[in-house]
Order: sequence, then C-alpha cells, then structure tokens
Amino acid sequence: MSAACETQEDPAFTLPDHGGGSLVNLMSSIATALGGTSPYPPLTALPPDALAGVRHLVLLVVDGLGLDYLSSRDGALRRHLRGQITSVFPSTTASAIPTFLTGLAPQQHGLTGWNMYFREIGAIVAPLPFRVRTGRHALREAGVTPATLFGLTPLFDRLPLPCHVVSPRNIVHSDFNVALSGRAQRHGYETLDELFALIAGLLRRDAPGYIHAYWPQLDSLAHEHGIGSEPVAAAFAALDAAFDSLLDLVHSSGSRIIVTADHGFIDSPPEQTIDLDDHPALRDSLLLPLCGEPRMAYAYIRAGRETQFECYIQERLADRIQLFRSEDIVQQGWLGPGAAHPGLRDRLGDYVLIPRGHAILRDWLKGEERYTHVGVHGGLSEAEMIVPLIVAPLA
Repeated sequence: MSAACETQEDPAFTLPDHGGGSLVNLMSSIATALGGTSPYPPLTALPPDALAGVRHLVLLVVDGLGLDYLSSRDGALRRHLRGQITSVFPSTTASAIPTFLTGLAPQQHGLTGWNMYFREIGAIVAPLPFRVRTGRHALREAGVTPATLFGLTPLFDRLPLPCHVVSPRNIVHSDFNVALSGRAQRHGYETLDELFALIAGLLRRDAPGYIHAYWPQLDSLAHEHGIGSEPVAAAFAALDAAFDSLLDLVHSSGSRIIVTADHGFIDSPPEQTIDLDDHPALRDSLLLPLCGEPRMAYAYIRAGRETQFECYIQERLADRIQLFRSEDIVQQGWLGPGAAHPGLRDRLGDYVLIPRGHAILRDWLKGEERYTHVGVHGGLSEAEMIVPLIVAPLA
C-alpha cells in the first residue's frame, strides 16, 4: 500500500474510548452491577458500584440523540446529564444496538454496518431487518436465522434477574430482536406515551429487573428532515416531558434510569453526496458493491486492481474521502479491544472509506429504490460519535 494511504488518525476524528468512556464500557458497568460479567473495563463515569442495589435498572436508548443536540436544549434530560461517552465504530444503529443487546464491542459481535457482506451465505445483508439487500427478501425464506448467522449470546441470558425489552411493536418480534432479546420478556408499543406507560408498569413490579427500552423516532425524523428541524425539536420536547413525568416513580421505587444513544447526527446537503454513478472507473475496481454506511463504507477490491483503486481515490477524491486499510483499523482497536470475531475480516472488506466533512458516499444497485437522507451518521465526527450519559436519580 502506498504511503499516502497509510492509516493516520485524522485530528477531526473522534475514536471510541474503549478504556472506560464508551458504550462498551457502559454495558460493562451495567452487566457487572446486575450480577453478570464483562471482558471490558467499566465506565469511568458510572462504575458498577453506582448502580448496585437499585430495585430496577432502566436503560433507555434514544436513537440518534447526540450530545451535540442535547447541549442546545433545556429540560429534564439535560438537567440529569452526568457526562459524555463515545459511540462504537462505526457510529450507527446496526453496530451500536448489538452492543447494547450483547454487551460486546463490534470487534467481538462482528456486526459492522447497515449493509454487510456475509461470506457464510454469499450475500450482502442488512442485519437489523434481516434481509438481503437485492430484492430485500427476508433471510428466513432461505432458512437462515440470526442465531445461526450471528452466533451471539444475548446479554439478558447472562444476567441472574428478570429482563425486559421494550421496543416498537413493528420490530419487537422481528427476527433480529427475537434472537438478541434471548430470554428477556418483550413488550411492544405504538406511541411515546405507551412506551413510558410500559416502563412505569415494569417499575411497579415487586421483583427487581433490568429494562432495556428503545425509542427510534428521533432518528427517523432526523434522517427525513435533518437534525436541526422542527419535527425533531417537537419529538425531543415530547420525549423530555415524558422522561420528566417518570422521575418521581423512578425515585420512589428505588430504581435508576440511564438514558443514552447509539449515535449522534450531522446534516449532509445534496451537493456533498459522492455517487459512484459519477465514478465508473472507481466502481470498476470493486469486486462487490460498497458495504457499510454512507458515512463509512467498506470496499472489496478485484484482484490486481488495488493500485487502480488507490490511485483513483488519491488523484480524484482525496479531498473528499479518507482511505484506510481495514486490517489497520482492526489492529489499532477502532472496533474494540481483544480477539476479533472470526468473521470480522470478511465483513470489513479490503479498505475503509470515510467521507470528509459532511459528505456521504452512495453506491446504488440496479433496481434499488433510491432515497435521500438529510440527517446522516456513521462517521467519526464529534457530533456523530459523542452521546450523552443521562442518569436519574443523579446519585
């Protein structure tokens, strides 16, 4: 590989702090406090002792709520802000949610983005909806299950107390959620009020429990309208009010609620899109379509085309894309510490392409329905990578 493409940490990058300041470490603190174990250090800002002895522990994951956004808002959530933590790499739901549900870093759970190449079945798959990219057919139609493809043990199955998963009704019983919820009892909801009513009902139960709750609406609205939009502001205000109304019950029941997010957001204007339709020579060097995310893509290169690929990026796109060898980012621990998942190498391709600034990278397939996202995530900017740590009560 040429010297121009050697892995160098960009000063604009915010990398995961796996030493004690990331979502991985938060899950270590939670697992340890609840009687489980973790191979990672606990979260420095919230060690297991700070969670010990609570009657119920609630983890509310607000999809897309970056610290950058929260810091510009007043309300109950901000009043209970305890600190900041980093997301995982890549900063996307498809990699962070498995960390919440398994307690593992991407290095170990091996789920690396929205679109992933799985050598085991010879297909590009979207793991969360658990369907192939081309035609969007459910993998269950081919007899493939998340249990057999992922081979992951849910965190809930390693904890010695009742566990609950509260998620939107349209996904709570999905193939992915069923597999990674394990023995936890699943509860579906339709509205924000129903979400908080379900949490309140679980907090009133006598038996201590762990409650994992997930709210995706902020993310959906930010993708459609932008993170600075009025629909996102209205959704946040409703969430903040619902959180505030729950605090008396959390306190009186001897419980604790932690609120955080899988990632933050930036907005990407249309002129910042890099479309491979406009770069046929670059596409010609690829063995597979780009995988991963628009803000962080994995490139699989045809044998003998490495120089063509590198030179094209350096000569035509170096001001818009930063290029890394996949093996280098694994060795440098971007996806986490410890031994890698046995399938990780196949799931990262040969190179990682990270668009600079607010740019995104698109590689559409023939017949694929094209869409536009205003708000995006997946990259290493501070706004995408830093998420809040909200704790109530603030003991």
